[in-house]
Amino acid sequence: MKSFLVIGLGRFGRHVCRSLMSQGAEVMAVDSDEEKVDALADKVTKAQIADCSREEVLKSLGVGNYDACLVCMGSDFQSSLETTSLLSELGAQRVISKAGSRIQEKFLLRNGADEVVYPEREMAGKLARRLISGRIADYLELTEDVSLFQMEVSPAWAGRTIADLNFRKKYNANIVAVKKGENVIMPMPDYRFEKNDEIMVICNKTDMNKLLKKG
Repeated sequence: MKSFLVIGLGRFGRHVCRSLMSQGAEVMAVDSDEEKVDALADKVTKAQIADCSREEVLKSLGVGNYDACLVCMGSDFQSSLETTSLLSELGAQRVISKAGSRIQEKFLLRNGADEVVYPEREMAGKLARRLISGRIADYLELTEDVSLFQMEVSPAWAGRTIADLNFRKKYNANIVAVKKGENVIMPMPDYRFEKNDEIMVICNKTDMNKLLKKG
């Protein structure tokens, strides 16, 4: 079973804790605010009131024993930066820190973060994609250039197979799954689309835009 240390129990930190617990992980949740810790104490494996910008606190938590340490502080960037740096120095296996801007992201990466998450930017990007296309149900950036997204099939595709559409060659994209209601299948080239199907597609962003316009 994987275990995680989550530092900072604001809105983002609380969501991270609940999501990790729902996936069967063990979670140690820490914050200097007693009310925040008390509110989450019965929803995580362990919870502790502490200031994690202090080295002795992190040492007592045994940061190297967790699969990852997540720094989810939002309002106090100085503490977030200090905590990130200390976690790295103390041998944390993986340090993931939350940023509120590109500048913060750069500082965190330079000071020990293995990965930086930028929730506001990521959510804004997903929302913009959905609003602009009108067809995207979900969207995930795999790299700067490549995305995995879920979209409704074009009405014109109903009754036609993937091979009929020459999908891979025409759109320079791969269909990795087809969602039919609550069921998900891995389609073969002879799969015939139905009206309410949704597909999960992987391709670069340029080809995704072409697919959304032409598909």
